[in-house]
Amino acid sequence: MDILLLHGAIGAATQLFPLQRVLEQNYRVFIMNFSGHGGQAGNGESFAIATFATDVLNFLGANKIDKISILGYSMGGYVAMYLAKHHAERIDKIITLATKYNWDETIATKEVQMLNPEKISQKLPAFAETLQQRHAPADWKSVLNETAAMMLEMGKDNPLKTEDYAAIQHQALIMLGDRDKMVTLEETVAVYKALPNAQLCVLPYTQHPIEQINVPMLLGIVDKFLKGE
Repeated sequence: MDILLLHGAIGAATQLFPLQRVLEQNYRVFIMNFSGHGGQAGNGESFAIATFATDVLNFLGANKIDKISILGYSMGGYVAMYLAKHHAERIDKIITLATKYNWDETIATKEVQMLNPEKISQKLPAFAETLQQRHAPADWKSVLNETAAMMLEMGKDNPLKTEDYAAIQHQALIMLGDRDKMVTLEETVAVYKALPNAQLCVLPYTQHPIEQINVPMLLGIVDKFLKGE
């Protein structure tokens, strides 16, 4: 089975390397950067879920892949759902981890406040350095500003509505950490209930950052889902 790993907002494929290494023991694993992330050149389009979905379709085409399962972390999971809604024939199974589904103007404004490059440089210099290295040679501040603009647009018009999930027939595994401070259990359960063919998994002792995920635990859950056990 083929599986594609998708990173989150302001993230990069390198963050998913630990998961890639363990999944490669049983699957053919692909990994990619969205345009404008992880050193990947931008494509002239503004950051948007639809733009990143096109990135995935282009990647599948370049690698001659007709259909693939996707494990998407955070924003990557949202992109996976968007693809399942609009390009159902290209997607097999869907796994989302720590994905924020509920967007309105209040939520978007709150999230954007955490993407201020100047504040991060002043208060979190180590994180600023990490972002600089992650996105080089691109300007990490530009990545944050474009991500903030995308979130504000999502707050005005959420690309996926509740009724959209009801139309997604794919097998889906919706995962959330029990200590995630960015994504609520309520919005996660709402999407799980809206999907016709979904499973829900709450990971114990798990926060939002992908670097803090218990990879062996995650692998066991993902493996059973992909194998249909």
